[in-house]
Amino acid sequence: MNTTVLEPFGVRVDADQPDARLDELPVAALRALAREHHLVLLRGFGAFPTAAALTEYAAGWGAISMWPFGAVLELVEHENPDDHIFDHSHVPLHWDGMYRPQVPEFQIFHCVSAPGEGQGGRTTFSHTPAVLRDAEQAERELWEQVTGVYRRKMEFYDSKAVSPVVTTHPERGFPVIRYNEPVAPDAEFINHPDLEFTGVPEEQLAEFHATLTAALNDPRHLYAHDWQTGDIVVADNYTLLHGREAFTTRAPRHLQRVHVLGEPALDNPALVR
Repeated sequence: MNTTVLEPFGVRVDADQPDARLDELPVAALRALAREHHLVLLRGFGAFPTAAALTEYAAGWGAISMWPFGAVLELVEHENPDDHIFDHSHVPLHWDGMYRPQVPEFQIFHCVSAPGEGQGGRTTFSHTPAVLRDAEQAERELWEQVTGVYRRKMEFYDSKAVSPVVTTHPERGFPVIRYNEPVAPDAEFINHPDLEFTGVPEEQLAEFHATLTAALNDPRHLYAHDWQTGDIVVADNYTLLHGREAFTTRAPRHLQRVHVLGEPALDNPALVR
C-alpha cells in the first residue's frame, strides 16, 4: 500500500492507479492501520455506486450497527431539517453511539459529493489520548473529576448517557476522553441536546469547558478533513471525538456513514435505560 502519514495524526492510502478497486486491499491490514493511527484516509479508489455497495464493503470490516433506516446514514442537508446533523451548521465534538445500545468501533465515511472550495464542511477529529498526554497536570486533574450527563431526543432515539469525561479505551486500556461539546443556545442550532456536568463546583465548570475545548481543538490534536469526492475515511470511534465545521447552505456536501461494531460488540457503558 502507498501510505503517507497525516498531520497531526492518521494515515493516507493512495490508489496506485485511477479508480483502483478498494476491495483488493486487505481489510486486516487496513484495520491494523486504523487501530494504530486512529484514522485512515483512502483516496483515489473507485467510488461506491450505491449504498448497498458501501454496505457490502463495510461488512468486510465486521458486524454493522443497523439503524431503523438501515446501514447507511445519508449525511446531506435537508430542506426542512429537524436535527442539526441534517442542517448546514457546526456540529460539536462527540462520539458516535453514545445514545445507542452498542458503541461502534469504526465509522466508515464515503464522500459522494464534496462541497466546493471555500464552502466549509470539513469533518473534525480530535485525538483524545494526545490531549491527555499533553495536558497540564492541574487541567487533567480537573477533567478527571467531571462526569457528563447527556440527554437527546431525535427521530432514531430518546436516550440518556452518563460517562466520566476521562475514561479508558474499552479494549486497550489507555486513557481516552468521552465528551460532547456544549453549544451556546441560539436559533440556528436545531435540536440542542440537554447536557449537564457534575463532579466539580459550579464555579469551576467554566474553566473545565474552556480548557478542555481548547485542548481538543488544539492543532496538535485536531485533524480537519477537507473532503474530495470519492474519499473514504475510516475513524477509530473508541479513541477519537469528531464533529463538523459549518458549510455554505445548499453546498453539494453529501457523505454516507456506516458504523462497524467491534469484535465482540461493545455494549454501551454510558447508556442509562
